[in-house]
Amino acid sequence: MGCARNDVDSEELAGRLAAQGWELTEDGESDVVVVNTCGFIDAAKKDSIDAVLAAADSGAKVVAVGCLAQRYGEDLAAQLPEAGAVLGFDDYVDISDRLDDVIAGRPLVPHKPTDRRTMLPISPVERPEAAKSLSLPGHADENLGRPASGPRVMRKRLVGGPTAPLKLASGCDRRCTFCAIPTFRGSFVSRTPEQVLDEARWLVEDGVKEVVLVSENSTSYGKDFGDVRSLEALIPRLGEIDGLERFRVAYLQPAEIRPGLLETLLGTPNAAAYLDISFQHSSASVLRRMKRFGSTDAFLALIERARVISPEVGIRTNVIVGFPGETEADLLELERFLSDGRLDAVGVFGYSDEDGTAAAGFDDKLDQSVIDERVERITAFAEELTAQRAEDRIGQIIEVLVEDIGPDYVEGRAEHQGPEVDGTTMVEGFPPGSIKIGDIVRCEVVETDGVDLIATPPIGHG
Repeated sequence: MGCARNDVDSEELAGRLAAQGWELTEDGESDVVVVNTCGFIDAAKKDSIDAVLAAADSGAKVVAVGCLAQRYGEDLAAQLPEAGAVLGFDDYVDISDRLDDVIAGRPLVPHKPTDRRTMLPISPVERPEAAKSLSLPGHADENLGRPASGPRVMRKRLVGGPTAPLKLASGCDRRCTFCAIPTFRGSFVSRTPEQVLDEARWLVEDGVKEVVLVSENSTSYGKDFGDVRSLEALIPRLGEIDGLERFRVAYLQPAEIRPGLLETLLGTPNAAAYLDISFQHSSASVLRRMKRFGSTDAFLALIERARVISPEVGIRTNVIVGFPGETEADLLELERFLSDGRLDAVGVFGYSDEDGTAAAGFDDKLDQSVIDERVERITAFAEELTAQRAEDRIGQIIEVLVEDIGPDYVEGRAEHQGPEVDGTTMVEGFPPGSIKIGDIVRCEVVETDGVDLIATPPIGHG
């Protein structure tokens, strides 16, 4: 359930289980079902609980892992007896033994959640050594529990196709007042460049053409190595991997995007002309209450610098509306940013209290009806603007990575379209059978459907 980071964690769990002789099933005839939950916001929590309940209906034993399980532990186990076990991240190393326990009916004591930020030193440069004694999901190739012999990468792909996420780091040191993720994901820890590159090569060997680097905060990569420019050094090395046709970096923090990093992200061969930037809002007063930095004008200046380097760069973001104390003036400022920024994709979320966050204790909360109205308003505004932005691309020559082919369609994504979260491109007009999944096809945009594009073979462009 949840984000691409959870997808990587699921594939690590699958790799561990496969190495211990477990067999993945697709027909529903399972001894045990493992649900990797999401604990981000209320809607994601509900989806995760529904998935556990649906799995229990199959008659199999059910194990809940992931962020919801880590965040609530024993409380979740008490409220969700349908789960045979609720396991935290520290159980991942011995996941095979834990499933044996569940099948045998041996009782497991759910973990008592703690603030995982307290498990590592405050100073980032002291963390790499200390992190070796922790179980960090997605870091199995570096941390405890790594078999002395076995697969080069502790990961088994659960979903095929030419695109795959690759974990760059885990945790976060930021203290955004609306976000609880650092409390259950812990402090920021980078994976080593060698392990990132090795896993990227492994993915390419498995048929992957595009890699998406994911983390809670990719722009902090390497600060625990004592080098804040580590991402700038890593990106060109990714561009040199044979067979890796394209890669992109997700989850960028605007306050940490240095000019040199921006130039590297948008100037490296095979790096997609794409920026996934977590703006969250643009009103300076709202951002201060969120314990974030920036303003409408500062963010617009960043976008302008990006477009000087790469005029057709794709830019996506998420924004939160209805934050405590948000005024009509703040909302108008956000609308100004969205209008002038000409973004390609915008996710709009209504504020909700999250356990353990500073904002949950703020005064001047807005009524839920006001939050809902603002979500509807900004969503409609963003959809109109992003559709216009898509129309601006009519006549452009784009390169589409083909991801799906049906009897009467070919679908893929251009550089400015991130997997699953952005729009797609329908490719038309090529001879039947001339395109296969994983191909990168040069096309001309001829039409749009909202944020989605329709493209055909280029005419008159050489």
